[in-house]
Amino acid sequence: MSTRSRLNTALGAACAAALMLAAGAAQATDLVVSAAASLTNAFKELAQSFEQQHPGVKVVSNFGASDILMRQIVRGAPADVFASADQTAMDKAVAEKAVDPATRKNFASNQIVLIVPQGSRLAPTSLADLTQPDYKRIALGNPASVPFGRYTRTALEQAGLWSQVQAKGVMAENVRTSLDYVARGEADAGFVFATDAAIMPEKVKVALRLPSDQPATYPIAVTAGSRQPALAAQFVAYVLSPTGQAVLARYGFLKP
Repeated sequence: MSTRSRLNTALGAACAAALMLAAGAAQATDLVVSAAASLTNAFKELAQSFEQQHPGVKVVSNFGASDILMRQIVRGAPADVFASADQTAMDKAVAEKAVDPATRKNFASNQIVLIVPQGSRLAPTSLADLTQPDYKRIALGNPASVPFGRYTRTALEQAGLWSQVQAKGVMAENVRTSLDYVARGEADAGFVFATDAAIMPEKVKVALRLPSDQPATYPIAVTAGSRQPALAAQFVAYVLSPTGQAVLARYGFLKP
């Protein structure tokens, strides 16, 4: 091999090594945030503003049903921060040692509402109205797997209506799916968080706000397997800061 060929080979190897190091460095600054589906809009804005304040950091958001996200983290899926829509999913994460319990904080609260399609002639004035024949399909969340489903069941059980409404239930995998069912007219009514109803005012309208003895509080924590616990803790602190709380308030979230 000629001297020039050997030099080109060496330079190629050096460039490849540099690219690998650069890729590793970029990956090292990724902050993976797994958050409840109802937090999608607010957390996208929080992620963007956090990145602006931390040059070189990329917030990778993973949204879905809290229980599903929790199981993903337990099974080893990459995540640095877990934000749940209820305490039950976070309690399970703590029990499975998937999060650092010392970092657990409540950062927001929400309310369950009953919605109907914007152009619907139906206008329920009480939960008991859902037992009427006009209401054939009602969007619900599975209490076994999604927080908004658990909150809904609690309210309906308190009203003595859970079994009757469940019989008409169209189960949604997360709260945004329930919202879509009603928005598309695939359900006569449905249950969602108030913040979700607010993002589609042209397609759905709130008929009732559900009373409940169980507050819909949202906890957040740094995961036990985080590769960047210090950065993850900074994100949690940012969500709890006045700036973070102001962003959440703009999307309709209440103080915890």
